[in-house]
Amino acid sequence: MPVLTVDSIEVVFETRRVLDDVSFTVNQGDKIAFIGDNGAGKSTLFKTIKGVITPDSGKVILHGNTTLGFLSQNMDEQDLSSDTLKPRDMTDLEDRMKMIEAQLAEDQSSDMLDEYAKVSSEYEAMGGYDYEFRIMEALAGLGLKNIDGRTDLMTLSGGEKMRVCLARLIVERPDILMLDEPTNHLDADAIEWLEDYLRSYGGSVFVITHDRHFIDAFANRVIELDGGHITEYRGNYDSYKVQKEEFLKTQKRVVENLEKELMHQLDVKQTMLSHRNISGYHQREKMVDKLADVLEKERARLPSGEGKMSFTVVPQVREGASDKVLIEVKGISKRFGDGPLIFKDISFELKAGQKLFLAGPNGCGKSTLLSMLRGKIMGFEGSVFVSASSSMGFMEQFVPFEDETLTCYEELIRRTDLTVTEARSLLARFGFRGDAVFKTINVLSGGERSRLYLCLILEENPDILFLDEPTNHLDIESREILEDALAQYSGAIICVSHDRFFIEKCADNVLGFMDGTAELYDTYEYYRKAVRRSRETSEVNVATSEKDKKEPLKPRLNKADERKLQAKRVNRMRELELSIEEKEAEQKALEERFVSGEASVEDYEIYACNASVIEKMYDEYESLC
Repeated sequence: MPVLTVDSIEVVFETRRVLDDVSFTVNQGDKIAFIGDNGAGKSTLFKTIKGVITPDSGKVILHGNTTLGFLSQNMDEQDLSSDTLKPRDMTDLEDRMKMIEAQLAEDQSSDMLDEYAKVSSEYEAMGGYDYEFRIMEALAGLGLKNIDGRTDLMTLSGGEKMRVCLARLIVERPDILMLDEPTNHLDADAIEWLEDYLRSYGGSVFVITHDRHFIDAFANRVIELDGGHITEYRGNYDSYKVQKEEFLKTQKRVVENLEKELMHQLDVKQTMLSHRNISGYHQREKMVDKLADVLEKERARLPSGEGKMSFTVVPQVREGASDKVLIEVKGISKRFGDGPLIFKDISFELKAGQKLFLAGPNGCGKSTLLSMLRGKIMGFEGSVFVSASSSMGFMEQFVPFEDETLTCYEELIRRTDLTVTEARSLLARFGFRGDAVFKTINVLSGGERSRLYLCLILEENPDILFLDEPTNHLDIESREILEDALAQYSGAIICVSHDRFFIEKCADNVLGFMDGTAELYDTYEYYRKAVRRSRETSEVNVATSEKDKKEPLKPRLNKADERKLQAKRVNRMRELELSIEEKEAEQKALEERFVSGEASVEDYEIYACNASVIEKMYDEYESLC
């Protein structure tokens, strides 16, 4: 049964047709993944369905009393104005019920009793009586066990606010759950919880995402937006890949046949003109025009191909043995100042050509370890040996360039010995074609900066390549091309990533963080199984300890001292929350400068410094929870 129909929607921004005759139906129980390039118009379609954007033509139809629940990437579009986890309409009903209860103490007339029954029935239908239990369950699943109804939501970090909004939405149970990149602020445990929830969700689910593993876990339909047009596929991401390959083969044949037929009809038209057959000429001219229109529409169904990476790394022969140890780590532990240990007793080796991925929850110390291996953070226990003869390359999430006024072409020429033709060809393989090679760096988007930086680093071909979340600004197709390139890369790689598909495709080994340390695993799935076993063991131990009524192993503090320590802990957590919020606001302002092209080199240095400070604060905060 249809709950939503999008009928021939067109949205035009200036001269660009973002959505071009888009039509589809969402049925009851559909689990839809909405994919496409960055900037293709996915969020625009969501806002059009929500009613924020009015289409230039076409219409959106909500069937019956269908309700929409919408989660945006932009926190400014979320409602966190209330000081409670409950939605405003629920708190309004609670206030109304309290007011009637007070009146019933003096007036128990049938009208007043009927009014109370009506309001309480509406409150029950809204799920008010078990709302607190359900919201706490959702928050715990999303990794927010320290938040309750008394928490001031405005003191939360950006990522925590987003998870609170997602939990609210989940508990409200709209008929269609519309989520824009919901996994961006979630760690592996929270993503797995959300996957299970969406699979069993009784309503429809419509999700914008680049997380291919996530799509495989919940979706039964995939809708792809490309060049303003959509194509629909049945099944999850794996099914989509098979179907798309078949569709492209068929569509290319259709276009080729139409092109041949058009050339034939043009020849016939010209022959009729030369033979003075004016009537036949005009009839053939109409046929050619109609055929050209059909060809244009069929061409539009093929991928646009704009801004996508297309390259192959040619494996280079490196000197030295293939099992040469490039990095050796023995028993390292790290803390900042007098704070608690971030991690302890980590040991591993990185050999030539090995691809090692660091995986774990937010705040466990992955980026800190990466910085230690690069010599950017000192002051730790244990030892780190790095081969002196090995060259290194590094790419973080927001990449700085020395001179932002240079064009992409000028930056590549400055850092390599490539000829003009070679440079243009290499940039084209990274999605910079035509005039795009002459864009100055300061006007590039986050994804374009990442692609340019990858182009430069892979051309330099270091022995060890350090990567910190390299897929964050890339669309699905660019991620897959990057994976193919790194799989063929002959150097060693140490990479921090939350992209499970990326890890599974490229990693030789996974250094998985758990319980304050990290160990090597052959695959990401083995690591996740170890996490689940550890969690189950902890839950059993907690349950056992709650039943155990024996004397505590260490003396308890008196109540006055306990209150003092608790107050000190709460005050420090509040200080950290406010500091984190200030720093994340500063980061957001810097990111806006990056996108607008107004950023300086100093801005990128400040951003990198802030990122390190925020991670330290999160580590301390989690130790206090």
